[in-house]
Amino acid sequence: MVKGIYTGASAMIAQQAKMDVVSNNLANVDKTGFKRDLAIFKAFPDMLIRRVNESGLGIVPAGSYDNMPIVGKLGTGVEVNEVFTEFEQGALQRTENNLDLALDGRGFFTVQTERGERYTRDGGFTINQDGVMVTKNGNPVMGENGIIILQHNNFMINERGEVLVNNALSREPRDVVSMQNNDWNDPVVIDRLKLVDFEKIRELKKEGDSLYRETEYSGPPLPPENLKVEQGFLEKSNVSIIREMVDMIEVQRSYEANQKTIQTHDQELGRLISEVGR
Repeated sequence: MVKGIYTGASAMIAQQAKMDVVSNNLANVDKTGFKRDLAIFKAFPDMLIRRVNESGLGIVPAGSYDNMPIVGKLGTGVEVNEVFTEFEQGALQRTENNLDLALDGRGFFTVQTERGERYTRDGGFTINQDGVMVTKNGNPVMGENGIIILQHNNFMINERGEVLVNNALSREPRDVVSMQNNDWNDPVVIDRLKLVDFEKIRELKKEGDSLYRETEYSGPPLPPENLKVEQGFLEKSNVSIIREMVDMIEVQRSYEANQKTIQTHDQELGRLISEVGR
């Protein structure tokens, strides 16, 4: 019965960890480029159950061997194996803002932080007072030639991530649709967004603020394949409210079931001790 208490307790701890993951997904359902997390469990090694009313000892000329019959297995509990991120593509939402960029395909933007280069799917960028394209937290967006500087808001970014600037600097800033439908006068490519991918994308680690960092298991940044940049769009999170709410209900029911299991084992253990002691 003590094993049953330990098993139920381990399940409650695991369900509590899963509830934290589900709650975090729901809290970031409206965050641009957010990718949902998923908690994966693994069972502790099963214990073989043998009949104890037999000696189980076999005699042979070379010695003896264990012959106790095995009648089944006993689960010994569960634990969280890992929490990994699902990088499933989120829906693209049109904004008509030429500073909003979305990635269609597998890959990341590169931004510069105090801790070094980090990677994000959040393309809601702005331009600071120095003309540098930055994230909402002020981290510069990286191009292949360094940080991207735009002295004017009159620019366009094509599907390949090339940053095009119009030489007619006197032209007033326009929205994405008007710029795409209008022939520019002598457009110049000043840089290209530093877009990257990883061989083992699952091994990237979240750092908060929609930033990821590479690890020794993810491998170094690689040029992405079949990745397009969509200007005037933002990628929504891939969190489904309905799915997360269903998961939350399942976690709650499982937690309550294991709680009742522990209470039942505790009551039976109490009866056993009191009756044997009597």
